[in-house]
Amino acid sequence: MAKHTTIQTQPAPSAKPKPRDPVAAGERDAAQNRAASHNYFLLEKYEAGVALRGTEVKSIREGKANLKDAYGLIKDGEAFLLNAHIGPYSHGNYTNHEALRTRKLLLNQTELKKLWGKTQQKGFTLIPTRLYFRNGRVKCELAVAKGKQDWDKRETERKREADREARAAIDRSKKA
Repeated sequence: MAKHTTIQTQPAPSAKPKPRDPVAAGERDAAQNRAASHNYFLLEKYEAGVALRGTEVKSIREGKANLKDAYGLIKDGEAFLLNAHIGPYSHGNYTNHEALRTRKLLLNQTELKKLWGKTQQKGFTLIPTRLYFRNGRVKCELAVAKGKQDWDKRETERKREADREARAAIDRSKKA
């Protein structure tokens, strides 16, 4: 009978895993519309999926998305995202996407009916406030919004400034 010998090997030194990109991991927004809260009263927010091409998802992971002039539209029982700029993918080839193409938003029928009813009122519109990843899929946060007048913007700025001064006064009193 042959004698069996066992050879013990040293485990490979554990290399630290490369940290995952915070945008891809869903820890940070891929794109934000900071001007939305300045230009609109944001009333209700909804989460919608976005129908994208492969190169668009890769561009969003690279941080090449911009929602500044984007808006939502409901037409024929479907929701669409217009004017959202997603730059071309750096390693894309002839199959790269158009930067400003119209993209379909994925919502269920009850949400679509609610949004359609709200946007039919005068002065209300759909504004995308942020793009982010959830479970590996791109999501868009839509807000039902009403436009602000110039005096509304000044009033909001005054309130913000007053709050900032109050917080600073509280911090000064705590230190004293």
